[in-house]
Amino acid sequence: MSSKEYSSRSLVTRSIIGACLLALPSASLMAEELTPRRWSHLPVDMNFLGAAYVYSDVSVDVDPVLQLEDVTADIHTVAARYIRSFSLFDRTARISVGQGFQEAKWRGILDGERATAKRDGSTDTIVRFAVNLYGAPALSGKEYRQYRIKQSQDSEFIFGAGLSVQLPTGDYMESKLINIGSNRYTFRPQFGGMYRNGPWSLEGTAVAAIYTENDEFWDGNKLEEEPLYSARGHLIYDFMPGVWASASVLHNYGGRPKVNGITKDSEKQNTAWALSVGFPINKHLGVKLAYVGSRTHKDTGVDSDSFALGISTFW
Repeated sequence: MSSKEYSSRSLVTRSIIGACLLALPSASLMAEELTPRRWSHLPVDMNFLGAAYVYSDVSVDVDPVLQLEDVTADIHTVAARYIRSFSLFDRTARISVGQGFQEAKWRGILDGERATAKRDGSTDTIVRFAVNLYGAPALSGKEYRQYRIKQSQDSEFIFGAGLSVQLPTGDYMESKLINIGSNRYTFRPQFGGMYRNGPWSLEGTAVAAIYTENDEFWDGNKLEEEPLYSARGHLIYDFMPGVWASASVLHNYGGRPKVNGITKDSEKQNTAWALSVGFPINKHLGVKLAYVGSRTHKDTGVDSDSFALGISTFW
């Protein structure tokens, strides 16, 4: 670590605990949120396992009162996710668990001097449950294959609900402003659906992120944050079984932080987009490539560009 660290206590007197840096989300989480096919019809009693590498180039626009300039970050993330599909009241449901490991380096100018900060460690664990409330009946084996063949000849609509929970399992140090882990729970209730007609599919999801408080935020201060609302959509084209491409977009707003009861005027408003392609290697292995970009609409916030490579299998 260099001569100055962003978590310097001197910043406390210049702002409300530098809350604008809380706008620095894991760019890999943005990539996760823009993953298509979240509501697709899966055969029940199946297991899916995926691993991915994500590289993110991040630029942070900081409140001038902090005397921080030219803040950038390089973030490397390796993550794995397991999904289990099952039947719930004759509807298709799934539960997934995702875990990552991250290595990041931030650079910038603090009080006119160059400064860096390095972090590496585990990210917060993310658990998601979702159930298809309309369409996508619980089927497996031959029944599932026959149903999918029939549906491929007609249009199809699927609607579902889900809940994602981000657990405070990631590496976290109270003495540091910048951390990999969040040290709080985040609940993301969500509703979404998919309409398919021929090779084209249109998928959309509405999500609200609800945060618990972090009472061990930077030197024992208490952090609260208003809900962050987002809408995301995906346009997917299937060239042939297993070979697909998608274009995605996400817009969010809200998430204004409060430190020790004082609200910081740094509400988030971001737009993100993604291009993804997927193709099989063999009958049980598939590969996905993706680019994810995000830009802030506020004076303080985060711009990022991420590139992801993933591989998945099932049994």
